[in-house]
Amino acid sequence: MSEAPKGNDKALEMVKLAKAALEEKKANNIKIIDISQVSVLADYFVIADGSNANQVQAMVDSVEEALGKAGYVCRQIEGYGTANWILMDYGDMIVHAFCREDRLFYDLERIWRDGRMIEVDVDAEAKKADG
Repeated sequence: MSEAPKGNDKALEMVKLAKAALEEKKANNIKIIDISQVSVLADYFVIADGSNANQVQAMVDSVEEALGKAGYVCRQIEGYGTANWILMDYGDMIVHAFCREDRLFYDLERIWRDGRMIEVDVDAEAKKADG
């Protein structure tokens, strides 16, 4: 894994806030993929899973609240009702929250393997904005 690039500061701030919010709800296996060089869809995918539908919905609620407090509006949320795979579109960043079985089935990390897996440290500011 490599360090996050310094390109899109707004997108990177959203990624940090989303990661902190997911960590707060005990999301499993949080991965961040920089897809900026391979797609025009977004700059980053944030992928995580939960052990059941309630946890996945709580993860999404936490992300929406944290980013909302920071002034970021989610363009669209898909899949909230079933909570098997919830997609949150923030433009430069897309959050994919899965139930564990669906994450294994769809395997976005394999599909988007041309992107770069990156590490993003959640700083105190992101944790404060989330809490």
